Amino acid sequence: MPGSRDRPGQSYAAEPAVPDSPQRLPPDVARDQNAMERADSIATSDNPARWSRAELRQRLERLPSGHPSSPRMDPGEVGPPHRTAEPYRDREPEAERDDQADADKPGYWSEVAGFLKDAEEHKLRWPVERASTVLDRSRDPAGSWRGDGGQYLDAEQHAQAKEVIAMVKAREGKLTENLSEVDRDPSCAGRLVGLEHRLKGEDRLKEKIADLLETSAPDATTDEILRAVPDAIRYTFCIDLDNYTEAYWDIQERFLARGFEMIYGQNHWDDTQYKGINTRWVTPDGQRFEVQFHTPESFHAKEHVTHWAYERLRNPLTQDKERQELMEFQQEVGSWIPSPPAAAEIPNYRKEGH
Repeated sequence: MPGSRDRPGQSYAAEPAVPDSPQRLPPDVARDQNAMERADSIATSDNPARWSRAELRQRLERLPSGHPSSPRMDPGEVGPPHRTAEPYRDREPEAERDDQADADKPGYWSEVAGFLKDAEEHKLRWPVERASTVLDRSRDPAGSWRGDGGQYLDAEQHAQAKEVIAMVKAREGKLTENLSEVDRDPSCAGRLVGLEHRLKGEDRLKEKIADLLETSAPDATTDEILRAVPDAIRYTFCIDLDNYTEAYWDIQERFLARGFEMIYGQNHWDDTQYKGINTRWVTPDGQRFEVQFHTPESFHAKEHVTHWAYERLRNPLTQDKERQELMEFQQEVGSWIPSPPAAAEIPNYRKEGH
């Protein structure tokens, strides 16, 4: 399922509280309500907080004329050749609208408290112990590995899996610095968030490797395994709702300029349970990585509202009746996430052979 952080062993404690205000949420402080409230107050000062409307407007005003995201794009200029450029829309009406009037309107942020309450009620009806089991590993040979879902690697396969994981970790640092340079550019309208999850957990990687070796490639080499796990390294760019579509194309061009090749793109803005765009890339040295593109609302929903439901859905022990409830919950959350203008027009993509 798209959007997963894939952190095995995650507890099902209550999710953090969030404010009812529909203001843009600074994703890098989304777990701390006090920090969110401080950021909202900072956003009204002369030094606006990251991800406040004022901070985004400042970045837009600094862009050179002709930049794809600049409000000063000259008439007749065109964007990257693979898309149709449109004049940047006037930002002033949104900048001048009354925030209190915004807060009085129903929307995603006003519904979050209810989502979290529904989640806790679900967990009371369906205790996690019902969807868990204790595995007996006492007879497993030395050096082997067995996952909580029953996936198994013998000693030789486990050694190969550890080699793959070590290679991924060695390449991650350089790749993260490369993408951080994109993030630090003030002309970039997107921001890297959730970097603490940029590496898939070791046990989750071993699960994927075990599934691969069992079902499709029992004699796969280390390089073949690396190619088969495209999201071992993954990143998320969070973009303000009204900037989303232009920023997506802009960030794509920045990646291409750095020698990265896009091999896959899936637009999920029309989906009922998950919102966003997931892309996969390959570096010049062959390392694959995933990049997700979110708005503050879709990022918050994925990280703090529906992730527990995803974890239960991927558990083979979850009962069918609970699965139906989980899918209905995700659909309800998704129905409140606003879609960025023209985002549905961004096409899916898959490079031949991938």
